[in-house]
Parts: sequence; C-alpha cells; structure tokens
Amino acid sequence: MYSQIDSNKRKSIVLIGSFLVLVVGLGWLIDEYYGGGGVITLVALAYSVVTALVSYYNGDRMALWASGAREIKKEDSPELWRLVENLCIANGQPMPKVHIIDDPAPNAFATGRKPELASVAFTTGILQRLDRTELEGVVAHELSHIKNYDIRVMTIVVVLVGVVAVMADLFLRVSWHGGGNRKREGGGILMILGIVAIILAPVIANIVKLAVSRRREYLADASGALLTRYPEGLARALEKISSYEGPLKHAHSATAHLYISNPFGKGGWAAGLTSTHPPVEKRVAALRQMGTTS
Repeated sequence: MYSQIDSNKRKSIVLIGSFLVLVVGLGWLIDEYYGGGGVITLVALAYSVVTALVSYYNGDRMALWASGAREIKKEDSPELWRLVENLCIANGQPMPKVHIIDDPAPNAFATGRKPELASVAFTTGILQRLDRTELEGVVAHELSHIKNYDIRVMTIVVVLVGVVAVMADLFLRVSWHGGGNRKREGGGILMILGIVAIILAPVIANIVKLAVSRRREYLADASGALLTRYPEGLARALEKISSYEGPLKHAHSATAHLYISNPFGKGGWAAGLTSTHPPVEKRVAALRQMGTTS
C-alpha cells in the first residue's frame, strides 16, 4: 500500500511538471513570435488564476448545489455518521459535513479546499446497495481525497488548462489579424510551429488533466485501503457501483471528476478515453494486489 501511494504521488508530480513545461514552452514560442514582452502569457495566466480562485473558494458550494445534496445530522443516518466519524479519528482529520443525495445511482464524492472546510456526499443508492465494509471503503476513499488535498491539486491543473486555452485563443485571434513579426528572421517558421503547437496544446492539456485526475483516484484508493486495512471492501464496492447501468440524475461534466465513479454511467471505449476516472477493472485489480501483498 505504501509503495502504491508513493508511486501515485510521484506520477502526479511528474504530470504536473510536464504541464508546467507545456505552458512555459508555449509561452516562449508566443513570446518569440511577437518579439518579446510575454503579454499573452501574462494575460492568460492572470485570467486563469482569477477564474480558478473564484471556483476554488466557491466550488464546494456549487458542487453540492449542482448535485442536489442536502446536509444531514447524526440522527438522520447514524450508521453513516459513525463510519465517517470513526475514520476521521483514525486518520487524524476533522469531521467533514455529511450530505445525502436522493438518487438511486450508487455514487459519492468529497469536496472542499482544505480538511477544515470539507464535505462528503453519498447517494441514497450507495447506502442501499453496499454492506458496511464496502461503505467503509468508500468513506475512506473520500476522506483520503480530502487528506491528500486533491481539490487543491486539481485546481492547479485547471489553472494550467485555462492558461493554455486562453493563450491558444489569443494567439490565433491576433495571428489571423496580422499580428506578430512575420518578417523577422525565422518568423514564418515560428508562425507554422506556433499554429501547430496552439492547435495541439489544448488537446495535450486536457489529456494531462485527465491523467492527473485518474492518478489521484488511484492515490485515494490506495490511501483509503491503508486507512481501513481492508482493500477488498473498496474493491467490492467499486464492482457494485460500476454494475449500475444508469447515470446520476444531476450528473455534470464540471463535477464529474469529484465522484468515486463516473457519474455518467457506463460508456464505450471512446467514453473511456475521455473519462476522468481510470477503468474500474484496473482499480479493483490494484486494490486486490495490495490485499495479497499486505
């Protein structure tokens, strides 16, 4: 379990590092084409940081509202409350607010920029379909997202995606209106390289974003299994969750990465390529491998 956690953390750092290289390289190319100044890079960075900060400080409320979640007290669901409370004590983290989503699709998510301001939400479907050890695995997974500051990590990634998107848009708009120094030495080559890079950059950025999101899911699986000391519970929970055919009633692409499983339900191979979650089969296999080696 410890090796899985270390591996996933290293891979997250490598992915975010590659993202920074992409942004810096794109900024350098644009700066060279326009002859210095780096205005587009600065504008893109400022715009993305501002929009991301708004989302960062209000994203938890927006996610809970969009999912139709309602906050509960201990007397509303004593067993769920005790599971969350006991695992928080074991993990040394504050008790988050607990929410219920009235939806037959089994799913759950965590949100909040830091443990002291976190929330966890569970659908009525997941409470009905899972036994205690399976639900404990799901709760541990969600608490691990909070403990690992995954919301903060994904906010950084969203900022970088936004920077790439804004830079690409501004570069193309100015280029088509005759901007840039095409007459300088190498200007034509830079123009061609710039157009190719700008077209490919947003695609690459989204691929890296998906890769970071999937890596954080693996990390939460491993951290959750370490917390409960029973990987099989979460493995069985993921199998039950993935066997449900329908999507969540309030599934939304902006909050899809928060859930423990893809809220849009099953899809073909094409859907898998654009999913924020790794294949359930691989997650279950990794969990069971931890169980055999622990």
